Amino acid sequence: MGLAELQAYGYFILIAFLVIALYGYIYHLYTAKKDVDGHDYEDYANLALHDDVNDTPVSAISKDKK
Repeated sequence: MGLAELQAYGYFILIAFLVIALYGYIYHLYTAKKDVDGHDYEDYANLALHDDVNDTPVSAISKDKK
């Protein structure tokens, strides 16, 4: 087994690991939509499209200060 063949096996293992890690991360993003605080950041996806002054806000902010 030469150096070139060892590099090819290492490259293949690295690419396979990165693909599995990428799909795992994508799965994590779609299954855990809410963070620790309970915010669902999927609501912010259309924020750039609906940014007019008259549009409803994504999350309501109360003006009462405690």
